[in-house]
Amino acid sequence: MGPMYQYRLSRTSRCGITRPREPLSHSPPRLVACPRQATPLSMYVFTSDHFVLPLPADHRFPMAKYAGLRKVVERVLPSHFLAEAPAVTDSQLAHAHSAAYLQAVLQGTLSPKAARRIGFPWSPALVARERRSVGGTLAGARAALVHGRGVNLAGGTHHAHPGQGGGFCLFNDAGVAIRTLQSEGLIERAMVVDCDVHQGDGTAVVFQGDASVFTVSIHGAKNYPFRKPPSSLDVPLPEGTTDATYINALEAALEQAFRAFSPDLVIYQSGVDPWEGDRLGTLALTTAGLLKRDQVVFGRCDREDVPVVVTMGGGYAPAIDDIVSLHAQTVFEALRDLWPARTGHARASLSDRLPHSRDPRATPPSTSTIAPANLL
Repeated sequence: MGPMYQYRLSRTSRCGITRPREPLSHSPPRLVACPRQATPLSMYVFTSDHFVLPLPADHRFPMAKYAGLRKVVERVLPSHFLAEAPAVTDSQLAHAHSAAYLQAVLQGTLSPKAARRIGFPWSPALVARERRSVGGTLAGARAALVHGRGVNLAGGTHHAHPGQGGGFCLFNDAGVAIRTLQSEGLIERAMVVDCDVHQGDGTAVVFQGDASVFTVSIHGAKNYPFRKPPSSLDVPLPEGTTDATYINALEAALEQAFRAFSPDLVIYQSGVDPWEGDRLGTLALTTAGLLKRDQVVFGRCDREDVPVVVTMGGGYAPAIDDIVSLHAQTVFEALRDLWPARTGHARASLSDRLPHSRDPRATPPSTSTIAPANLL
């Protein structure tokens, strides 16, 4: 990947201020004050793992991955470049969700069926956590508009529709972030590149008929959700798809997307559940294949001179440490041009922890009582 931040800083921002060319350094780039920017713009990475859901012990959602990922990242990056994600407001949530749905969620009056569809028991803690998870994507997007990259160590909640949640997703973070930034005049057009193994059905519905947003989803053809509303561009892949086929399909999809559309911001949903050892995925990417996937996405965005905010999405490897390591690989790849020495050392150290190629069916699926539809 080229020295992206040399030319991102020379581009005129949505605030109308031109950033001069500056050499790369280990210090943060010179910041430009933008109106209505509540996020501290010296931050690049946003966390929300201190807001934990009280889940049953046998619940299949790997909540512990968020704290584990934050611990790995904070050992590498300067502490003042990480921040707790802000909570989004009711009015920001209303950019992507119906009033009736928000009332039910915020007041705790979801029907049992609606709660089962989401996969989490309702509690005030759930609402507080999801506000922060979505806030991390919005804050990361604000940071990306200044620095070229921003990272939410959570998010990727692409199964939340305007009027319902689903698949461990209460609110749609991409929908809220993009519509909020548009309402503030900071962006006009955005693209969502969703590489989670599960199709981004909620995101497709949120932006259905909206010419200002282009949604790309590359996913397992025979995986949740079983009803897949059309994205701007869907790339369904057969079960067992391996690295070379996947990368070819991704490169072709990005070529088609960027020929058709020129965004001011890309939200990259970087779920690691396409990995071959994932219990809930149907694809067979190796660890190296996931890294190549990330490099393809970041490389294309660099060539298009488009800032990127990265969200984590799904990951259901049998071992929490494997999920954490795969997500960390993406985070360090996203930030490697900002701190090449730090992230280079981290990536080298991480190589010993990354899971090796394995038979994805060697470990049987979880026997959790949570319905199989509840997948991120």
